Amino acid sequence: MTGPDRPHAQRVVVTSPRTRAPRAPRPYPASREIDEQSELGAVYMRSLVRAQRRLGLGLCAVVCGSVAALPLVFALAPAVAAQRVLGVPLPWLLLGGVVFPVFVLAGWCYVRQAERAEREFAELVERS
Repeated sequence: MTGPDRPHAQRVVVTSPRTRAPRAPRPYPASREIDEQSELGAVYMRSLVRAQRRLGLGLCAVVCGSVAALPLVFALAPAVAAQRVLGVPLPWLLLGGVVFPVFVLAGWCYVRQAERAEREFAELVERS
């Protein structure tokens, strides 16, 4: 109850006195767990390999799916297949000239994302 004769209660934040205390060191660093191929190290490595596998399969599905769809588009839409660009049939131009830069771009994206996953993995291991 607050009233004229009672002062307002002030809010107080209660925290643990050890909030800024350093964490207790682990008996073994995570990098040692990986080097010694312990069970925990195997879990760390499986997580990295799983992340890179997921990335590779996803990128492969997108690239291969889009390249495999081109002949289907040309078969279902003969008017598209009959188009010519600078005297070259559109299917030849797309399959012979556009696909390879797409592969290079996909490879570049994969390398960037895989390196990012490795950096995050290294940070995780260093923090542990």
